[in-house]
This record gives sequence, C-alpha cells and structure tokens, in this order.
Amino acid sequence: MRHPPRSGFLLVAAGVALVGTAVAPVVTASGAAPACTVEYSVTSQWDAGFQGAVKITNNQSALSSWSLTFDFAGGQKVTQGWSARWSQSGTTVTAANESWNGSLGSGASVSAGFIATRSGSNPVPTAFKLNGTTCNVDAEPSPDPTSPGPTDPGPTDPPPSDGPPVLEVSGNKFTDQSGATRRLLGVNRSGGEFACVQGNGIWDGPVDDASVRAIADWNVNTVRIPLNEECWLGLSNIRPEYAGANYINAVKDLVAKVKAHGMTPMVELHWTWGQYTGNSAGCSDVHASCQKPMPNMQYTPAFWTSVANTFKDDPTVVFDLFNEPYPDRATSTATQAWTCWRDGGTCPGITYQVAGMQDLIDAVRGTGARNVILAGGIAYSNDLSQWLTYKPSDPTGNLAAAWHVYNFNTCSTESCWDSTLAPVAAQVPLVAGEIGENTCAHSFIDRVMNWFDARNLSYLGWTWNTWNCNSGPALISGYDGTPTSFGIGLRDHLRSLDG
Repeated sequence: MRHPPRSGFLLVAAGVALVGTAVAPVVTASGAAPACTVEYSVTSQWDAGFQGAVKITNNQSALSSWSLTFDFAGGQKVTQGWSARWSQSGTTVTAANESWNGSLGSGASVSAGFIATRSGSNPVPTAFKLNGTTCNVDAEPSPDPTSPGPTDPGPTDPPPSDGPPVLEVSGNKFTDQSGATRRLLGVNRSGGEFACVQGNGIWDGPVDDASVRAIADWNVNTVRIPLNEECWLGLSNIRPEYAGANYINAVKDLVAKVKAHGMTPMVELHWTWGQYTGNSAGCSDVHASCQKPMPNMQYTPAFWTSVANTFKDDPTVVFDLFNEPYPDRATSTATQAWTCWRDGGTCPGITYQVAGMQDLIDAVRGTGARNVILAGGIAYSNDLSQWLTYKPSDPTGNLAAAWHVYNFNTCSTESCWDSTLAPVAAQVPLVAGEIGENTCAHSFIDRVMNWFDARNLSYLGWTWNTWNCNSGPALISGYDGTPTSFGIGLRDHLRSLDG
C-alpha cells in the first residue's frame, strides 16, 4: 500500500520429516509424581535444523518464576524461540519464563518452542532441571499428604506452543512438513517500514504479546511485517536507537511473538533507498522514506543477504522481496518495465542502478536459505499479466507470486482476475499480499476473498493499524482487535473458515 509518509502520527530443505520424539511424564511405583515433568518433542526436522518444543508441568509448590535447563549431546544450537527467553552456553540450554507466564501453580503446565541447528544426528536430551530440581524422577513423599496443596494463582494464559508450518512450494500450492496443503490468510502489521526513518521509534503502536494474541484471535495464520532497508542496515541517517542491531532485534522479537501464536511470519521489504522524481514519485528523498519504483543495487541485495542470514535456519519465515514495484510508471513500454523488474541494471526513467527480482533471489539463495520467496508484479504489484513470461529463476523451486489489490486499482474485477491471475495461479502459489478498500466498507474485499477462496488461494488484509479506515485503510480501531467497519468484513470471514 502506498500510504503517505506519516511523520507525526500519528524450506525449506529437502527431506523435511515430521518427528514425534518425546520424553513422557514419569510416575513412580509408589504413585508419587515427580517434582516436575518435562515432555520434549521434535515437531519438524530438515537437513540442517529442526523445530522443538517442551511442555513443563510443575508438581511442587507454586512458582512465581521458572527456568528450565537441559543439555544437547549432538552439537545442536538454539537460534531462536518463543514463549520463553532461550539461551545456550556450550551444550547447556536454558529456557526462562517470559513476564507473562512466570507464574506456574502446583499441577500447572507451560509450553515453549524453539528453532535449532543440527549436524547429523539429533539425540534427545536425557535430563531436565526446573529451577535446579531434576524432573522426570521420583519425588520424595510429602510429610503431610492430607494437607491441602498450594493453590494455582490463576491461569497464565500462554499462547499455543505449536509453531507455524514449515512451508515449501509444491506445484501451485504451499505444503507443510506433512505434505498437507496450506493457505496464507491474515493481515499486514505496518509500522516497521516508516517509524524508524521518521525518527518515531521502530513500530507504530504496541507489538507486545497481547496485541499479537489479538491478531491470532481473528483466526489469522499469517502476519506480513513491512521493513525498511536503511533501518535494518543501520545507515547513518537513521537514529542509532532505531537502527542496525536494535532494529534487527526488534524484528526478530516480533517474528518470535507471531510464531508463538502459531502464525507464519512474512518479512517484506517496503521502503528503500534511491532518488526517483519521475512519474508517480512518492517523494523526492534519496533515503528510504517512501515507496520507490524498484529496489537498488547499492543496498537492497545487502539487505536481503542480511535478512536471509538472520532467518535461514528458520524455514517457517517467508520472504516477500519488494512491496510494490512500479517500473511501468518510469518506462515507456511493458517490455521495458518487465525486463527492468526481472533483470534490473540501467532502467529507463530510473536514475539509480536497479536490483531486479533475479538479483534479490540470488542474494537470498547465496546464503543457503531455502525459505519460501514471494515476488510481486508491476503496477504496484497489481499487474501479473507477464509474470510467468519473466519469472525469475529460483534453484530451490520455492518461489511464489504476490499480488496486491484495492478497489481503486486497474485490475479490480473478476474478469481481470480470470484473465491475468488464474493462469499464474495454475502454475505457482499466488498470494494477495494486500487487499483493501478506501471506503471503510468491505464489499470489495468480500469479492476478492470469495474469488480466492474458490481457488484455494492466499490473501492478507491491509492493515492491522489504528488509522483512518477511509484513507489507510485500517482494519482496527484498537490494538485489542476492535475492528473498524472495514475490518469486520475480514475478521468475520476469517473466523468463518475452517482451521
């Protein structure tokens, strides 16, 4: 979406297997439960890594905080996690509670998940300690078994521990690690593309666990997260507190929260460097303060190399290469526009050296990342008429098409969708990365969703921000998930779908 600058507002590796290894709870011969039990499982596994989960049950007195430790024996390394603060020193892994799930009453359980790398075998840890107490072993008998045990201080309400699927492209569908077909259905969470470059922070509004839980409550399974390349790369024009490692860590934290609620994170490049003052220019600034017609060779491949290195060990993360290309507004012919889109270089009407979609795919794959990649077409991603003709090469085969549509776009009728989208959707997965309308109603997106549902395709609404839905458009009026009249249409439709 080409929202106006707002200064004041304001993979997957081959051979993925589903694994069900677990440490079962232990009950002693005398019937005394262990002080704590831990169930460990590998929920999915690929060549160089795996996704795991732990379920901790406390059978002692109520705890106000908890820390679980265990050791890896096969050289595994935790790279990220959710529902706990994960760390690793040598072979020892520690999962400490988050602020919202520290209370663990007697008999209560909490679950957390993680992503880790591996090389060769993946042996299961054999011993677990909760706050220093060994779990899954006999407990000493209670000195007074008739006395009432401590009461649970209340539900911790942890998010689901089951992470999002490991996706790959299979023909014209997305499939998960079990081979089941998946659709990406959800929302955009705007803010990361503009707040940092405007000096207003990293996000627009809260991105705490409660606000992410509110997204999941709409039956969302995917969250698209727009980014800014100058903020990610830490260039000198960005305030240090919003740049480089601070920005990257904030993105990683939001990705982890999205995953903690079982949703697929989609990281997307929205605003980029490069001065463009031609037809339909969003700004005259060389910096990444608006949507440019195409990515640039100076910074964008480096951005995607860094993003891919950050998430290549987590194939649940989807990469969306560039928000809304519009080289057609700068060039005089469709052939020039599509050639620029794919190959980059010196493009008519664009003064900087362009990075084409092939350059960006090469940057991602050069890191070894096999994550699913999306590439949007021209005309602000609304034109896919020659997407198949100019389709870039992806050695992993994990490439899908992205498309955007609003009620004011050129291709906004079923006849256009039948003629230009259907042929693409017959060959590769198709994701409507942004759908919306500027009327604060939902009659238009209702038509879009019905067309996509009939073909088992994917779509995400713009946007999960509390803006004026007549100009944004915005799905919500509050970060607790209170919908606008526009958002009601998406929310009720998603909740009506199975799964």
